[in-house]
Amino acid sequence: MSPAAQTAGLRYWMLRTLEECNRASDGFAADPVHDLRVSLRRCRSMADGLMAMDPDPSWKAMKKAGKQLFQRLGALRDVQIMMEWIEKLGLEKIHAETNVERAPSPALPESSEHSATSPEADPSDPSHHHHHPAHTLLHILRARESDQKREARAALEEFDRKQWRQWGKSLPARAARIRPGSVVYKHLALERFTAARDLHATAMRNRSQIAFHATRIGIKRFRYIVENFLPAEHKLWANDLKHMQDLLGEVHDLDVLWATALACRIFPEAATRKAWHERILEERAKRIAEYRDRTTGTHSLWNVWRAGLPQGKQIQDVATRRMKLWAKVLDPDFAHSERVASLSLQLYDGLLNRGLLRAASHAANDGASSDARDSLYLAALLHDVGRSKGNKGHHKESHTLIQRHPTPLGWKPETTARAALVARFHCGALPTRSHKELRDLLAEEQKTIIRLVAILRLANALDSEHDGHVRRVAIESTGMPHVSPVLRDVGPRGSPRSKNGSRLKPATLGKNEALIITAEGYSDGTPAAQTIAAERYLLETVLRRPVIVRPGTLSAAGSRSTVSAA
Repeated sequence: MSPAAQTAGLRYWMLRTLEECNRASDGFAADPVHDLRVSLRRCRSMADGLMAMDPDPSWKAMKKAGKQLFQRLGALRDVQIMMEWIEKLGLEKIHAETNVERAPSPALPESSEHSATSPEADPSDPSHHHHHPAHTLLHILRARESDQKREARAALEEFDRKQWRQWGKSLPARAARIRPGSVVYKHLALERFTAARDLHATAMRNRSQIAFHATRIGIKRFRYIVENFLPAEHKLWANDLKHMQDLLGEVHDLDVLWATALACRIFPEAATRKAWHERILEERAKRIAEYRDRTTGTHSLWNVWRAGLPQGKQIQDVATRRMKLWAKVLDPDFAHSERVASLSLQLYDGLLNRGLLRAASHAANDGASSDARDSLYLAALLHDVGRSKGNKGHHKESHTLIQRHPTPLGWKPETTARAALVARFHCGALPTRSHKELRDLLAEEQKTIIRLVAILRLANALDSEHDGHVRRVAIESTGMPHVSPVLRDVGPRGSPRSKNGSRLKPATLGKNEALIITAEGYSDGTPAAQTIAAERYLLETVLRRPVIVRPGTLSAAGSRSTVSAA
């Protein structure tokens, strides 16, 4: 489908921005200026989401260029909106005949309102002589409009349309790697939804104009992702999303109009000011009431939208897919990283089931152990993203890139932060508690990170040739606990469990007894074997026992079936 035939998507809006630039430059009328800002906002919003999965620097550059033009058109758009509202509200027809008590302003504190009332206004000001307040404000706004049109023309002349056109070709091609309607885009929409709903909750609590304006922006960002990347959901939700955004947009417009009227000191007497205020408050209250009616209670639109987005465990699964998409762009051999991640978890689960990682799991509770496991998995997946900057010092670059990357919804920020540190030490100098990256952490966290680093370094060594020869690993068993065969069962990660689901205490290694790891596909006397011999040192130090890696064949369940001679 040609761009002209599309009504959504990044390519369409990138090209539409250039068209609106041409339209706006011919006089900077209200509608073309509005349409140009909408096009810019859509492009920037889509880039903001896509750059979380694609680290190409062009996304950031495009966002910056669009933001500069968008902001420089903002003052002009505000002036034009206020002029439209004066006519729409019929404020020119308001003629107050008597002075009345003033009412509180929703847009400014009472002290600011008081300073703008007629007793303090300067009657000798030319803007006040014999004019109706609406005429006075229109006169002021038209003068501002002329000034802002000159600023807008200068901004448009500085806008690099040639570069924007180039981005309009390259960036949509990068975005096309993920098909519209993908669960990855649903996850991105869920992030925007969650942020918008949190802003909505704040607005419902304090009802401030700032909170309602922030909610409007949050809904807008959510709407743009749905509109451009989720066609099925957009078909169902489009009208409601736009209407909620418009209601809050009009509330903001009314607040800005009232604040500007007060700041410009246009009222000759308190009665006129009160009449304006009551008219604006009336329209504002209608929109707030309708918004509240549609977005609170059991039939809230928020519940409708949430039901169509990822749920439960799927959220973390899709978050992981997003992190993989990001890593694939940076890591020159991401298949290696995926193998290392798999081997890392096999080692971790085996050590945990043998009772060798109890101290690392923060009082041996399942939640803390799960967090450590997640950090190890994420560190293993992302440990080589720093190679995008070159091989030298890539482990430090990986640390920086993971730290700076936003944590996707479904992953905990502390999990990502720990993963960044674990990836930092996957090669190079061994981690120590006195290292500048670790010295400020709690002692237990330091222990956890060093243990995870030990596992990652060994897993990385097992695939040091990047050939995938070592396919699976398992910790040698020294015998199972003595339980009845009827009661014996296996947990989801290979841990023995009783019939009621409680974990059975596994057999542990004796003091100073060697830990034997069977590695399917491993061969002695190879360059990989030499690397493994060196990298097992940290794990030996952590476990305080020798670690022996030897070749063998594992059953489908991961247990050792046959072992060749060492």
